[in-house]
Amino acid sequence: MFLGIDLGTSEVKALLLDERQHIVATVGERLALQRPQPLWSEQHPQDWFDATDRALQHLAAGQPAAMAAVRAIGLSGQMHGAVLLDAADSVLRPAILWNDGRSGAECTELERAVPRLHDIAGNLAMPGFTAPKLLWVRKHEPATFERVRSVLLPKDWLRLQLTGEKVGEMSDASGTLWLDVAHRRWSPEILSACGLGVEHMPRLIEGSEVSGLLDTRLAARWGLPAQTPVAGGGGDNAASAVGIGAVRPGQGFVSLGTSGVIFLTSDRFRPNPASAMHAFCHALPGTWHQMSVMLSAASALRWVCQLLGQPDEQTLLDRVATLTPQQQAEAPIFLPYLSGERTPHNDPAAQGVIFGLTADHGAASIGHAVIEGVAFGLRDGWASMGVSPAEVQQLSLVGGGARSALWARMIATLLGVPLVTHEGSEAGGALGAARLGWLCTGAPLSTVCTAPPVRGRFDPDATLAGPLMARYERFCRLYPALRGQFPSGVR
Repeated sequence: MFLGIDLGTSEVKALLLDERQHIVATVGERLALQRPQPLWSEQHPQDWFDATDRALQHLAAGQPAAMAAVRAIGLSGQMHGAVLLDAADSVLRPAILWNDGRSGAECTELERAVPRLHDIAGNLAMPGFTAPKLLWVRKHEPATFERVRSVLLPKDWLRLQLTGEKVGEMSDASGTLWLDVAHRRWSPEILSACGLGVEHMPRLIEGSEVSGLLDTRLAARWGLPAQTPVAGGGGDNAASAVGIGAVRPGQGFVSLGTSGVIFLTSDRFRPNPASAMHAFCHALPGTWHQMSVMLSAASALRWVCQLLGQPDEQTLLDRVATLTPQQQAEAPIFLPYLSGERTPHNDPAAQGVIFGLTADHGAASIGHAVIEGVAFGLRDGWASMGVSPAEVQQLSLVGGGARSALWARMIATLLGVPLVTHEGSEAGGALGAARLGWLCTGAPLSTVCTAPPVRGRFDPDATLAGPLMARYERFCRLYPALRGQFPSGVR
């Protein structure tokens, strides 16, 4: 057995995988999010460990034989979060998360302080990344900053609790802005601009390497073998790619989770910071990936369901499916920037907009506008990746939004690429984490990182393409027209 632990924003998920690629059991424990001020998003790291403890105790009670057979553990986690530790490894303040937007001014400062930032890190400075968060702490909480001796990403803080080792890996470290992504090592130049040094950073390994051994007391508590190795693991999206077998050039996925992601594996470093596209290391040696990120995807559908008083997302999607082509063409246009936006605008001040409402529009029309607006945002991200027509044969579709055939056809048509869903894809990063644990035992990539069985396929629809592209052109004109009306701030 191999155990994957995925530290997400909304839950910790644990998964047991056997050597036949069969998911034996999964369990999730919910996490709370704190937003003490506008733009802020924080969590208490201790809550992560407590949720992990509950999840693994649940597995130990329900699957004692499987837990006793675990040969390795892998970790996956939400990226970019800043966990600040003092000299005694005590947490100094709540972790500042990936979707925190407070550090816009610090992004501008970092870009000015390090003219070579884009060449080294391969990415724009954005509030979601870790480095600007530390600049914000240095400016606004100087007493706390003076006590910082280590900075860890969320899953790497959890690793510290599991193994006593301060270790990071390449895919997650790419999201800090402190990594020299092409050379897969920390950048002293960028760290220095943030008042830090390499000594504040964890030791770096590849995601498929052993990072340490599970603490013997925890092993006994959870019914796991003593000396169980813990793999480097991966950032959530890189781990998800490992989970669905996107480990070779041209393979990738579209994720419709809280955020919306297009992920594409590459055998080289391919940055495009001008379009706010991310270029990161993959969780596997000698492999990189491109990634476009929009901050609101399936979360936008949840939001509009609550706004319209719908009982659940599927009920609203069923109503959307009843619209005629004419009603779809006359629906409002939705800008999906409910939490600002990354790719391609890099604008934390951007806001959501429902444009073109009339008295004829009801819940179905507004629901259509929302899923379409998210699909348009993904199309923006796809354009930023500079993919040649023959480079990608298909993409996997993962995340909660993957359950909607309507949404899947819309996205496939806008990207011009078939989408496939897989059995077990809802396991996400936890499955990839378990596979990275498996790899750290020496198992070959070809055995471990296979694509799960295909559940469904959605091809681009020529009858949808014309009407969708006409509305997409309107969508593209709205953001520049409204940009000056959003709250002022550093952009």
